[in-house]
Amino acid sequence: MSPFWSGYVSFLTIFTLIAMAVLIFATRKGQRNDTTNDTVGHSYDGIEEYDNPLPRWWFMLFVGTIIFATGYLVLYPGLGNWKGVLPGYEDGWTQVKQYERELEKAKELYDPLYEQFNKLSVVEVSQNEEALAMGRSLFLNNCAVCHGSDGRGSLGFPNLADNDWRWGGEPETIKQTIMDGRQGIMAAWGETLGNQGVKDVAAYVREDLAKRPRNKNNTNEYDKEKGKQTFATICSACHTPQGTGMAALGAPNLTHPEGWIYGTSQEAVEATVRNGRHGVMPAQRALLGESKVHILAGYVYSLSHRKNAQ
Repeated sequence: MSPFWSGYVSFLTIFTLIAMAVLIFATRKGQRNDTTNDTVGHSYDGIEEYDNPLPRWWFMLFVGTIIFATGYLVLYPGLGNWKGVLPGYEDGWTQVKQYERELEKAKELYDPLYEQFNKLSVVEVSQNEEALAMGRSLFLNNCAVCHGSDGRGSLGFPNLADNDWRWGGEPETIKQTIMDGRQGIMAAWGETLGNQGVKDVAAYVREDLAKRPRNKNNTNEYDKEKGKQTFATICSACHTPQGTGMAALGAPNLTHPEGWIYGTSQEAVEATVRNGRHGVMPAQRALLGESKVHILAGYVYSLSHRKNAQ
C-alpha cells in the first residue's frame, strides 16, 4: 500500500474512533440522572419515547467497544501499513503467520503419535482403537464428502465397506490408492457400436454376467448373443472374458452388480457403454503426508474387515 493510501486509511479509522467517543460523551453530557415519565414530545404509531438517560451499562458497553478497538489496532495490522506490536511475530502479525504457527504447534503435538502408529502395519492399525479414532477423524475431514460418513459411497463413488475393490483391497494397495490417487477411464463405445450394439452388450452384461432380471416394463428387444460377441471382442480386454474385472486397470467386476457405482439398470449400463466414464480419486500424499495416510488406510481397511466399524 502506498504511503498516501496508508495515511488515508489510518486517518479515517482514527477519526472515526475519536468521533464516536466524542458523540457518546457529548450525548451523555447534560442528561438527567434520574428516570421520569416525561416524553420527548413526539409520537409515532402510538409509540412515545421517554426522556430518560441511556442506561449506564449500555453506555459502558459503547466505551468498552471503543477501548477494545483501540487496543486491537495497536496490536494487529489495521491502520494502513502499520504492522502491529503483537509479540512473537517477526515483522508483525498476519493470518498466514498465525496459520503457520498453529500448524507447527500441531505438528509438535501430533507428529510423534502419527510416527508411533506408522511403525505398525496397516492391518495392525486397523485393530488399534486409538488409531481408528484418529483415522475416522481423518476420514470425515478428507474422504466423507465423496464416500459418505459411513464409507458406503454414493452414485459415482465406491463403497469402501464391502469387498468389491476396483484397484484391489489389500492393505498396501489401499494405502497406495490414497497416497497417489487413481484415474479410472471407461472408453465411450457409442459411435463404434451404434445404438443397438450398445443395448445388446448392456443387456448381456446385466442379465448374463450380473444375473440381473429384466424389468417387467422393459419390452425392448436385445440380441444378447451379439452382445456376448461384442463383449468378447472389445470389453474382455479390460474386464476379462468372464467379466470378473482387472484390478491392475481398475476395471470393475461385472459379475458383482453390488459394486457398480453408476447404477445397475439397463439405462444406466447403456449410458456407461455409450458415453464412457472417467473417475478420479485425488492423491493425498502432498496434503496429508505418509504418516496420516498410513492411519487413514488402516481405518479404510477396517470398514470392510471389522464388524460394527465406527
